[in-house]
Amino acid sequence: MLQYETIPVTAFAQNCSLVWCPVSRAAAVIDPGGDLDRIKSAVKRLDVRLEQIWLTHAHIDHAGGTGTLARELGLPIIGPHEGDLYWIDGLPQQSRMFGFPAAEAFMPTRWLHDGDVLDLGQEQVAVRHCPGHTPGHVVFHSASAKRCFVGDVLFAGSIGRTDFPGGDHATLINSITQRLWPMGNDTIFIPGHGPESSFGEERLGNPYVRGT
Repeated sequence: MLQYETIPVTAFAQNCSLVWCPVSRAAAVIDPGGDLDRIKSAVKRLDVRLEQIWLTHAHIDHAGGTGTLARELGLPIIGPHEGDLYWIDGLPQQSRMFGFPAAEAFMPTRWLHDGDVLDLGQEQVAVRHCPGHTPGHVVFHSASAKRCFVGDVLFAGSIGRTDFPGGDHATLINSITQRLWPMGNDTIFIPGHGPESSFGEERLGNPYVRGT
């Protein structure tokens, strides 16, 4: 079963996650927005072998450290969907706007699409394209672990912002109801910010998607 540890990074307390196969110890880091020393320390402490970078989307707090980490460790950058190319191109501007360290330019090694499957050691993780917060946003679902890493699509008690360029509220709600809910009410999700919750809990109590 896929294992993971969440590591809050950046001044935005973004939930970067290390995920790994417990048999092979092959690992990926999801959304290394910054604080790379903290991420590297966790890799060493957990005794895993970091092999890939996975991106849900390309906002600065999720992707700001990606180019540097990929260069330093020779890692492939997997995702997001190419709908976020303009966000990747704008990372230097984003870093200046929000007072983040300068973001190194990068181009993903592989763009992701709905229905793709990622191999990590003996584990497989499914990709769903969930636009709305950004056009190219994707999520990573481990059916065996009943966990989904949803970036900024859904939060405990809230949903992602849609007032940034390329955001759309109706599209986001459709992504949640058509792509996330079928994973099951008992699926625990790890959002981009804040505490974990389950899809079932949000369907009951989240005012933005209650009853959907």
